[in-house]
Amino acid sequence: MKSLPAASALHGLLLVLSLAFRLPAGLLDDLARPQEGRSMRASSTFREGRDGKYDPNADPKGDYDEKSNRDNFRVPPGQTHVLLDAKGPGVITHLWLTFLGPEPQAWAPKGSANHQEMLLRIYWDGNPRPGVEAPVGDFFANCFGRRDEVVSLPVIVQSGNAYNCFWRMPFRKSARIEILNQGDKPISLLYYNIDWIQKRRLPKDTPYFYAQYRQEYPVQHGKDYLILDTRGKGHYVGTVLAVRTRSPSWFGEGDEKIYIDGEAKPSIWGTGTEDYFLMAWGLKKANTPYFGAPYFDQWGIVGQHASAYRWHLNDPIVFNTGIRVSIEHFGWIAPDETPNYKSTSWNERQDDYSSVAFWYQTGTPTFTARAPEARDRKLPSLERVTTYARDYADASHHGAGEVTQQQLDFYDGPQVLYMPKAAEGAWLEIPFEVKTKEPLRLLLNLTTSYDFGRYQAYLDGVKLGEPIDLYSAAIDTREFHLLDFWPDAGRYQLRLECVGRNPASQGYYLGIESVRLRERRPRVLEYGHDRNKDWRKHPILYE
Repeated sequence: MKSLPAASALHGLLLVLSLAFRLPAGLLDDLARPQEGRSMRASSTFREGRDGKYDPNADPKGDYDEKSNRDNFRVPPGQTHVLLDAKGPGVITHLWLTFLGPEPQAWAPKGSANHQEMLLRIYWDGNPRPGVEAPVGDFFANCFGRRDEVVSLPVIVQSGNAYNCFWRMPFRKSARIEILNQGDKPISLLYYNIDWIQKRRLPKDTPYFYAQYRQEYPVQHGKDYLILDTRGKGHYVGTVLAVRTRSPSWFGEGDEKIYIDGEAKPSIWGTGTEDYFLMAWGLKKANTPYFGAPYFDQWGIVGQHASAYRWHLNDPIVFNTGIRVSIEHFGWIAPDETPNYKSTSWNERQDDYSSVAFWYQTGTPTFTARAPEARDRKLPSLERVTTYARDYADASHHGAGEVTQQQLDFYDGPQVLYMPKAAEGAWLEIPFEVKTKEPLRLLLNLTTSYDFGRYQAYLDGVKLGEPIDLYSAAIDTREFHLLDFWPDAGRYQLRLECVGRNPASQGYYLGIESVRLRERRPRVLEYGHDRNKDWRKHPILYE
């Protein structure tokens, strides 16, 4: 047992050490301390002017008139809507947004703008260059124009349509938040609340919050993908990364490489893409407070989509004179993309990358990246041939059973729903045409469901792989990749024959949207390993 003087001395030493090292407060500790300032809010609530129309300077309507519930805006194509225009000093503490999705619905029969087409810009202190510039979706870790749930500490997108962020955004003179509609359809039913605290003053060394979108479609050969490069003093706090693959297999062996304060070689060097995003053995769909992957569709296909976020909240990357954040684009690759026809784990890939960098910095950033127009942010198509099943829904193209066309949210147009009552005599055929001999990948865009069967694919009578099991407990869509080949110019016939059903399935149905031929990378054409191989004798699918 320690003596009382010794215990007091130890307690005093611990107190001194805690003050000296400024041990961080817990997440809720500040709530029990006095708060300086005055809370404010800018919102989309309806304010009625003398002419009965919206007037931003009027008080909220707030009576029993139905107009009081018109708390949203419609932003036409090409127009900018200002969400906040405030005088400082102050600190933005919370953003909440919602709006209709792009699909046609009762409130917007012709559809609405996609959040990838909406550009979020935040300006500090009247600076003509925005401190935040990113597509709304990507800023909230929703990439590819998809609406996915995100559950993290600074960013939460509940059910994929309630956009929240809690990044602290201080400003001295003014803050202006705006959304520019760069699509060809309106932003429909835009609601928002912007919460901020008006301050008497901010400490002189208070940094500003920055976020900048960047993309390369595809990434540049021989250069690591650049996420951020800025000079000044600050700390890096987050990354959103989206990758659409142009090669088969796993893209994510590339390491993050972070250069601090102008160093020639990065002192922060990682061990792999999924490792940077705090996962292991590949990316998987996940939502955690500090990292996650809101979307990850199909492992290893040509055209795979993956998006991930990593917030450096407890481990900010501190820099004094500058920082450069980059990541390699290396991974596994198919043998027909290598000079020696050998597949290894360490090959430079040329996939499509986009990112948002999040950081705090004093002074003015020197990062020159700017977000391109919405039309250029949309991923380029990889399809060389797309044949829609709906164009071949007549009786000559299927066996026993009925065929109807069905519109699902997965597809822009209707799919063919083939409904045989049994496996015997159940088949469906779709022809397609190839005009130029080149390396292509054959795939099917199919629906899976609780009453769908198993089907064997054939191309001009050649069996391709094992039977495709189309059963799933819930209705979904999936690409089924069948063949990598160099087809001669001419017409071909894709045939699907029912060979039974999953024991859990209630039927033998088939839902098909299209047959597609997807381009392979130019180096496959350049090397030409499989140019003269007979795919009919040895059908190959690189994985």
